[in-house]
Amino acid sequence: MLQKPKYLECKTIRKNEMSENLLLLAGDGIGSEIMAEVEKLIAFLNKSGKTDFKIDKGLVGGVAYDAHGEAISDEDMEKALMCDAVIFGAVGGPKWDNVPYDKRPEAGLLRLRKDLGLFANLRPAICYPALSDASALKPEIVEGLDILIVRELTGGVYFGEPKTITELGDNENGKNQKRAIDTQIYESYEIERIAKVAFDMARTRGKKLHSADKKNVMISGVLWDEVVREVASENKDIEFNHILADNCAMQLVRNPKQFDVIVTDNLFGDILSDTAAMLTGSLGMLPSASLGAPDKITGKRKAMYEPVHGSAPDIAGQKIANPIAMIASFVMALRYSFNMVELADEVDAAITSVLADGLRCGDIMQDGCKLAGTREMGDAIIAKLEQ
Repeated sequence: MLQKPKYLECKTIRKNEMSENLLLLAGDGIGSEIMAEVEKLIAFLNKSGKTDFKIDKGLVGGVAYDAHGEAISDEDMEKALMCDAVIFGAVGGPKWDNVPYDKRPEAGLLRLRKDLGLFANLRPAICYPALSDASALKPEIVEGLDILIVRELTGGVYFGEPKTITELGDNENGKNQKRAIDTQIYESYEIERIAKVAFDMARTRGKKLHSADKKNVMISGVLWDEVVREVASENKDIEFNHILADNCAMQLVRNPKQFDVIVTDNLFGDILSDTAAMLTGSLGMLPSASLGAPDKITGKRKAMYEPVHGSAPDIAGQKIANPIAMIASFVMALRYSFNMVELADEVDAAITSVLADGLRCGDIMQDGCKLAGTREMGDAIIAKLEQ
């Protein structure tokens, strides 16, 4: 059986005799289709008496731009700030390729991360036993894979200023020239807090941590390594290793099981986590959690949960998208935001069991298995829970 993912423990203060509030932001493309399976699961759990979730909904991404002229409205942002957890689908698509840069669908996601203070992105890469043959790598390389990438999420080049495109005029051949600038900025406290999360995670797992940066060519990497090593000196029970980010990408393909926890910055974390995800066979299988700092009074964290795949506009509306990553993201919410660990284990086991039975969506289809659509996969997982 698949080893249960090991997640960051965070203190959760439950409201006595009050329901938990979820904000569902389905977004664009396949977002509404896979989110419908989460809604169906929540309805089942509420009806069974295991949970008492209250749901609110909002718009984010291209659909929000169409409705409001912004990638997320102030009203929906306020809902996100007030709820117990945000469940997020996916944003983007060719329809919005030419909208202003600051109003592009992805701007809604970036605002949610920034305004909620979601600095710690946890991306597990876990190979389900039934899917070891689905990876592009040999089964013996990925079977039993269980990696966690801890990505800093609110700093670095995605948020650094200045961020500009400047007109330089025509060159000697009469061609218009421009200069684009993105700025990589990190302060010590940003690196320290994500490193502490990563060491805490490593302590609950294999007690091994790699820190990935590019200190050989980037001065921000020099500071990153300096601060992480300071945190490592306070966590001597954890085996600490430094690795250059490009070598880390290579090693993930060459020998991924050498890693347990990897901590890295926003840019490299974006790249490395997608690389690790594909080792498992499909981006459609993997969830993620984005967490803020614990509240000083309640101990609760702002949190958002989302699948790692995109909006897949090429299959949107066909009802064939794999909902497992979306459902597994909700499972992470059960663990992190609501401390419903046993229930999370039950849903994880249901997913594992359905895959063991040979049910597959198109992205993970294998010979001898039964092809399922989005709704059929969601129904099968709920049926396992009913058993």
